[in-house]
Amino acid sequence: MLAPLALVFNAFTWGVSWWPFRRLEAAGLHPLWLTAITFAVAVAGLLLVRPKALGEVARTPALWVLVLAAGTTNACFNWGVTVGDVVRVVLLFYLMPLWAVLLARPLLGERIHAGAVLRIALALGGAVIVLWPKSGAGFSAFSLPDVLGVVGGFSFALNNVMLRREAKRSEPARALAMFGGGMLIALLLALAQWRSGAIGGPPLPAGGWIAGTAALAAWFVASNLALQYGAARLPAATTAVIMLTEVVFASASALLLGAGELDARTAIGGSLILAAAALAALRRG
Repeated sequence: MLAPLALVFNAFTWGVSWWPFRRLEAAGLHPLWLTAITFAVAVAGLLLVRPKALGEVARTPALWVLVLAAGTTNACFNWGVTVGDVVRVVLLFYLMPLWAVLLARPLLGERIHAGAVLRIALALGGAVIVLWPKSGAGFSAFSLPDVLGVVGGFSFALNNVMLRREAKRSEPARALAMFGGGMLIALLLALAQWRSGAIGGPPLPAGGWIAGTAALAAWFVASNLALQYGAARLPAATTAVIMLTEVVFASASALLLGAGELDARTAIGGSLILAAAALAALRRG
């Protein structure tokens, strides 16, 4: 039971990660600055243990795509669940099966078969239901958190496709590309938002957020180790299905703590999106 529990721990971590991000934002630390700092800690630790990984990443242009994909995923997800309706953002993030099918064709040479068409239809139908403007609402109904959820899901699909495409690369190099991307993209977005006046500047050292960030970084590292442990010992289909519990943890915690709403339309659209994700997970077996 240890491997499944390790995966559930990872899903729980990302399902409730919105809470510490919101707490630290209330203390004056924007989620983009927090993401950059947290992943900088992970990068520093990885380089101390595997310094040669930096050279491999620098020599491999394909890993730069992984830097961009992983960085965009983390920046968009963390930003979205901090400022938006957690349930809605997480459901839109799980449009991954749609993007994975479309990306796997040019990057992996996979054919789009009947099952893939069904998953596309389910995911698109669910997205339309979730995003459809309320009566009398125009395009403005599509908020920044909605965009962050969709873009984050797309980049996560690209991240997973690139991990499969570059499976021959060493694990430290792929991990450095992902952690480095989480640091760099969040930092660039934070700097751009700061220059535009949308957010405050880099945080000054303060005991409260330093302690919180250190604890969050340690939690994320433990979660990543749990994911690697569980995924290495269970079939891919089992891993993917267990990871869907992230939606349960995110939705339940958000509803209990008042950070999200679940009306009938969101529930129906979300069910279609999750059905597409479950079908994609089961196909991997």
